[in-house]
Amino acid sequence: MVDEILMTAEEKMEKALFALGENFVAVRTGRANAKMLDRIRVDYYGVPTPINQMAGVKTPEAHMLVIEPWDKGVLRAIEQAIMASDLGVTPSNDGERIRLPFPALTEERRRELAKQCKGLAEDARVAVRNARRDANDAIGKAKKNDGLPEDDAKRAEADVQKLTDKYIEKIEAAFKKKEAEVMEI
Repeated sequence: MVDEILMTAEEKMEKALFALGENFVAVRTGRANAKMLDRIRVDYYGVPTPINQMAGVKTPEAHMLVIEPWDKGVLRAIEQAIMASDLGVTPSNDGERIRLPFPALTEERRRELAKQCKGLAEDARVAVRNARRDANDAIGKAKKNDGLPEDDAKRAEADVQKLTDKYIEKIEAAFKKKEAEVMEI
């Protein structure tokens, strides 16, 4: 019973860490990264489709992405989807491919992105603490309803806290790494 509670808590914490990683990928760092396009959906024959499923995405240089659709008829739709997104770059369409130039970030923009990363990290920490609260509530119910011994309940709560501390550290390390990446010139 306690093992199930701990496993559930760890799964939730792992999901929070994974979601943080996914959110960090979407934050622009001044370098071109094909993962930035993952959230953009293009209307492809009535179906919202990710760009990487309809085109080849290349990074010929650090500040440029090149999108080459397999079906040239969808070039305009990809261009419009990128312009409508919050990516903050203007695509240039040459009839064959779309180029996305990523200008170098200003100091002010870097600070904004670092602040955004801090908020994302805090959201992940909150999710981890919520998982801890849920686990501790489940331990309390097991103690009350299922006759879980007091010692086992205390040990389980200590294990939940260790798990929480471990994931908070992982989140902090991911944030520091992303912050350094964003602030790098």
